[in-house]
Amino acid sequence: MLVTLEGIDGSGKTTVWEALHDTVDATFTREPTDSWYGEAVARSIADPDADPLAELFLYTADHAAHLSNTVRPALDAGEVVISDRYSDSRYAYQGAALDGRVKRPMEYVRGVHQPWTRPPDATIYLDLAPERGAARSGATNKFEQADYLDRVRENYEQLVAYEPERFVRIDASQSPETVIEAAESAIERLLDGAIE
Repeated sequence: MLVTLEGIDGSGKTTVWEALHDTVDATFTREPTDSWYGEAVARSIADPDADPLAELFLYTADHAAHLSNTVRPALDAGEVVISDRYSDSRYAYQGAALDGRVKRPMEYVRGVHQPWTRPPDATIYLDLAPERGAARSGATNKFEQADYLDRVRENYEQLVAYEPERFVRIDASQSPETVIEAAESAIERLLDGAIE
């Protein structure tokens, strides 16, 4: 089973991901990866003038390598995989970044990504207001600005509307302990086969 953690910057994905290490037997991974592909992505994130279309393909290359080297081998071995960010981040973030550059940007990103992905079985979506996410994350790069995160959140909401049965929404404005407990309960239900 592939479970992904999604949400805007500042929503607590990494905090939840780290906490789950103590309670779930799984292969834990994340995107961008620690590979040289992921390092290229990190460099583009730090560059306010990076071309958004070029960034999309850097992210897609990192995702393809992640699938080949980590996700598919673990799933083939019967392991549970929990990823801090995955393809939905690409759709939501790069879809917002390409707004005005291509027609129907989120659909464009999904189309580019489709041959190089394996859909998640379930996604825990940590929902948070963009202003709060920007404040929590420190708004240190171009992807952490409140107006941009507002467009990203709209894209996440569209993704949830496409596949409501895949997403488990958690209110990320609650205390970290409450959010972690909600995520742990959701994972437990998912692994028991009772997706709610």
